[in-house]
Amino acid sequence: METDTVQQAPATRPPGSVRDGWTTRGWLGAGSAAVLVLLLVLTGGGVWVLAHATDVNKRLTDRWSPALIASVRMESALINQETGIRGYGMTGKREFLEPYQDGVAQEGTAAQELARLTEGDERATADLARVREDSERWQTTTARPVSEAAEPTASAQQRTESGKAAFDALRASLTEQQNNIEAERDRARDDLQAARTLRNTVFTAIACVVLALIALAFAGLRRGVQLPLDRLRTDVREIADGRFGHTIAASGPADLRALARDVDGMRRRLAGELEFSDRARAQLDEQATELRRSNEELEQFAYVASHDLQEPLRKVASFCQLLERRYAEQLDDRAKQYISFAVDGANRMQTLIGDLLAFSRVGRLHAEDTDVSIEAVLRRTTNSLGMVIEESGAVITHDPLPAVHGDPTQLGVLLQNLISNAIKFRTPGEVPRIHLTASGQEDSAEGAGPRWEFAVSDNGIGIGPEYAERIFVIFQRLHTRDTYPGNGIGLALCKKIVEYHGGTIGLDADHAPGTRFVFSLPSARQDASVTESVN
Repeated sequence: METDTVQQAPATRPPGSVRDGWTTRGWLGAGSAAVLVLLLVLTGGGVWVLAHATDVNKRLTDRWSPALIASVRMESALINQETGIRGYGMTGKREFLEPYQDGVAQEGTAAQELARLTEGDERATADLARVREDSERWQTTTARPVSEAAEPTASAQQRTESGKAAFDALRASLTEQQNNIEAERDRARDDLQAARTLRNTVFTAIACVVLALIALAFAGLRRGVQLPLDRLRTDVREIADGRFGHTIAASGPADLRALARDVDGMRRRLAGELEFSDRARAQLDEQATELRRSNEELEQFAYVASHDLQEPLRKVASFCQLLERRYAEQLDDRAKQYISFAVDGANRMQTLIGDLLAFSRVGRLHAEDTDVSIEAVLRRTTNSLGMVIEESGAVITHDPLPAVHGDPTQLGVLLQNLISNAIKFRTPGEVPRIHLTASGQEDSAEGAGPRWEFAVSDNGIGIGPEYAERIFVIFQRLHTRDTYPGNGIGLALCKKIVEYHGGTIGLDADHAPGTRFVFSLPSARQDASVTESVN
């Protein structure tokens, strides 16, 4: 594992401060605002170009082209008038006046439409006025007199020269008018083509600008956000792989640089904590080694206590008893009492040493964890306590008992101590009644799995709630040895056995009369029924 010396992380400034520069949000906000302004300008230009093209198109299609058509209709109407007058003047027949009269009506209609279309254009208005004047002159000098004359032929012959001159002038005015309108229409057509070209150019430029903005935004995001994030992710992966000495380089906008500094500071703290953890682990290894050595010494001490210490005690008791038998006649009652005290003390010392050895061996010897049937353990325990049960007349009952996971020998010691205590501390004059129950529960500890809660209740003398904790302390007694025998180690041994199995044991202070001990044990790991033989 790679670690580096823990260094004080530099003080970080709030992301986005003036000294740090612009943040990602600042860059995105400024870029978005600039793009929005540019798009608004381009949109305005595009709208103007479209409006201009539409106006030019309307000028061509709604004004000058219809004006030219109206001028042509007006010319046709005047020609029809001239043809009708000439025919009427030559033949004197009234049916030749119909084309003339229709032409007069058509001329008026065409003149009105032409006036509406050319309104506002001085030259077109002047051309129309000149045509109307020339038409009125021809009407006054030729058309009306001939059409109203009693002798149309003679009248037409008299006005042939003047009528021809007047109509030629009218025809010249019409030609000039149509030439001017055609010129305006050609200019409008040229303007429309120019507007279309401008429109295509502007929209092409807008498309190019939009594409350039997209490319610029992509390049900016890649350079300003994606690449710094990729570098930061690569650095973090280096650290996640265990290379805690790898320094994280800060790059990109201010907030990403601040993030990189924070992550690097976290790396330094983790490196320091790992270094501390390594030192602590080394110390724990040393302590574990020392603890193993101490346990080995304790094992040696237990061997000495079980053999070398008990042997002198047995000799003391044996020789005191031999002394009493050999010199019985020479010893008075006081001497015999002293010898009895010495023998009893030696026996109690042997028993105490045996109990201490049993207490120290919990979890170290006979630790054969397996699935154990509690009913089988209970039957074996009652068989072991058969003489005591028979003498006291105790009645032991139980509910259906499950299988648990643990050491069968230690579980037997647990039940034996609880049942023997219930028999020992019975109410005088009453038959001891002991009942064992079991109920399932889900342990709250994470990963502990399902457990069983057991309860051993009796009708004995009971224990006060104030002694609920004291009774599980080794060598703590609530009665004198003269009242109840024992060394005060049985419940402490029960607590150590239950805790070795990962459970808890306690006194039910609300139970009355008598005593009720409650303890928990892990459920069996196999669903199949457990073999009831206990080795």
